[in-house]
Amino acid sequence: MESSVKADPGTDTVAIAAASPDRPQPYVELGMNDEEYQRVRHILGRRPTSAELAIYSVMWSEHCSYKSSKVHLRQFGDKAPKTDKLLVGMGENAGVVDIGQGWAVTFKVESHNHPSYVEPYQGAATGVGGIVRDIMSMGARPIAVMDSLRFGPADAPDTQRVLPGVVAGVGGYGNSLGLPNIGGETVFDACYEGNPLVNALCVGVMKHEDIKRAVAPGPGNKVILFGALTGPDGIGGASVLASATFDEESHTKRPSVQVGDPFMEKLLIECCLELFREDLVVGIQDLGAAGVSCATTELAAAGTGGMYVDLDAVPLRDATLRPEEILMSESQERMMAVVSPDKVDRFMEICARWEIPATVIGQVTDTRRLVMTWRGETIVDIPPVTAADEGPVYERPLEPPHDLGSLQSDTPGRLTRPSNGDELRRTVLWLAGSPNLASKTWVTSQYDRYVLGNTVLAMPDNAGVVRIDDESGLGISLSLDGNGRYTRLDPYSGAQLALSEAYRNVAATGARPLAVTNCLNFGSPEDPGVMWQFARAVEGLADACQYLGIPVTGGNVSFYNQTGTTPINPTPVIGVLGVHDDVRRRVDMALTSDGATIALLGETREEFGGSEWAHVVYNHLGGLPPLVDLKAEAALASVMVTAIREGLLTAVHDLSDGGLSQTLVESCLRGGLGARITLPGDPFVTLFSESVARAMVAVRPGGEARLAALCESAGVPVTQIGVAGGDALNVAGRGPEGDQQELFSIPLAELREANERMLPSYAN
Repeated sequence: MESSVKADPGTDTVAIAAASPDRPQPYVELGMNDEEYQRVRHILGRRPTSAELAIYSVMWSEHCSYKSSKVHLRQFGDKAPKTDKLLVGMGENAGVVDIGQGWAVTFKVESHNHPSYVEPYQGAATGVGGIVRDIMSMGARPIAVMDSLRFGPADAPDTQRVLPGVVAGVGGYGNSLGLPNIGGETVFDACYEGNPLVNALCVGVMKHEDIKRAVAPGPGNKVILFGALTGPDGIGGASVLASATFDEESHTKRPSVQVGDPFMEKLLIECCLELFREDLVVGIQDLGAAGVSCATTELAAAGTGGMYVDLDAVPLRDATLRPEEILMSESQERMMAVVSPDKVDRFMEICARWEIPATVIGQVTDTRRLVMTWRGETIVDIPPVTAADEGPVYERPLEPPHDLGSLQSDTPGRLTRPSNGDELRRTVLWLAGSPNLASKTWVTSQYDRYVLGNTVLAMPDNAGVVRIDDESGLGISLSLDGNGRYTRLDPYSGAQLALSEAYRNVAATGARPLAVTNCLNFGSPEDPGVMWQFARAVEGLADACQYLGIPVTGGNVSFYNQTGTTPINPTPVIGVLGVHDDVRRRVDMALTSDGATIALLGETREEFGGSEWAHVVYNHLGGLPPLVDLKAEAALASVMVTAIREGLLTAVHDLSDGGLSQTLVESCLRGGLGARITLPGDPFVTLFSESVARAMVAVRPGGEARLAALCESAGVPVTQIGVAGGDALNVAGRGPEGDQQELFSIPLAELREANERMLPSYAN
């Protein structure tokens, strides 16, 4: 220990005892620059102790302080639509929204990208564990998880190393917690080779009066650390892994990856819920990134403003840990609570009953200082607000990537299109068996989707649906979507297109979209091109949420996603939550009603920029993404929600990646029923265009006229394109000579074989 601050924790008297005042401090290795280090010295009026330096380094890291993104993220608040449904907004561990009948739901998505590359199983597992604790800290019972995964090419050696471990980690932790995994996405693209994306979402439920906050009010209240013991795993994870790019030496960072224990977390969940029921907690915070440093500074800064902590009281797995390591450890399954003195004994009794270690490590003060002692010496004496809320804020240089103009001008129009029935048939099968569109059953079969008994819909349906109230049928719907190719071509539109797809997926189940969370995955903020992409994407998302009237409740920014100097495609992943008044009226995507009319809702345009067709057939990325049409999205959603509520539809499936072709494939295979389709207009455009604000619906007999009336009233084009039935996908349309003819037929057995063979062949 280089220096300590000798003081009585009950006073403001401070004296510096520096063992080696001239020894250089390793602030650069901890992720700080010269200016940031000098600012710490200015705040303190002296050289920081090594423990204080540890706190500032992790709290001012990109991961914890949002120092490069904060100036842009303010738009989510500035442009937030007015709504009385938002109970807790940005700035807390997770947002909370009112879903009616006295129920509230909290949800959030976060990244664990870098740890999952270094150690795939534990990186993904602790990503799930961390987001679950965020939901717990709001006072909620976690009820479901989702994940958005992105890897390099499916046949790349690194993908075959990372993919099985990540999937096993997501499933192993979530299954052990007894939480259903109700949806998400698995995407493959060369830009993610060496830098996979692992974004995890959790949703929880509570009554309005049960909401908890991360605050430490009331001088004299006790600070209790409870959960797993503190060990050396994850030390520096937030400031090192999340603020570094990857190279061939990245596997040496393995010690920075946390190790999870889902069985301890399951006990912790039940313990917390009992503590909440007995109203024993004044404030609570989970220990994730930056560990004790983050929990103490944020709780103190948001409360009375002061806290005293005895680091000797922190229960350790490894007695050799130094105070800096205790402060920076990201050991999992830990929580910190603020408890009034008269309730401490009962708090401890409940923890003991659940076999959860719990220790009083300090108390709340009114000094506006965070003071920590270790072995009789005061090693930390700082204003906590300076670490938690007053970190550096950068307005990074912005400029479009140098290759954006040439990328946008390289349109897919020059690519050769299928010109006859045989070529169209081959393209349908090719897309159906491609890595991004093929069945993900190999992945999802490793997740328990129905544990707890309240899962109504889960992958591969449009969105996950969970029942909240058995009697009324009140429930929620969740979708998690993103498209890095679209955002690479146009960041503003790409973010809006990700929101549009998630919004459409939720409405396709019959739910009213209500709120948004996001995980913004980008390259280095020190690259002006990356920061331009980020700024435009945030602006696009904020503008779209404002237009659609759904607020952003919180989320996560993940920078430095690149290998060397090459960043990933900018990848905003958007989660939309919707409300079902009665989940018994939901609709899935499966064609099951023989003879049902199949209709296409929305307008199809010739749009192939960033499309799966161009990507799969030609490995081409260029042009502009599909035109965003938020007015049409809102209109389509209103039609789908009303039609489902009125019982007019037996199946609904949105159109997105792969266009109508892939929608037909998935709906036919999901229900085990074929379809006879007649395509309007150009068959290639109708089948493979990725125009937005579209859905395919199967209409209950007798419901056609009412559906047409709803569409007319909302201004949504509707076209009858066929009927469900048979054991094949039969497609007719305009032939090469302009005449109507049978174009192709694909037996469902052949479709299924093409759709299901890809992933197992690469993953096993």
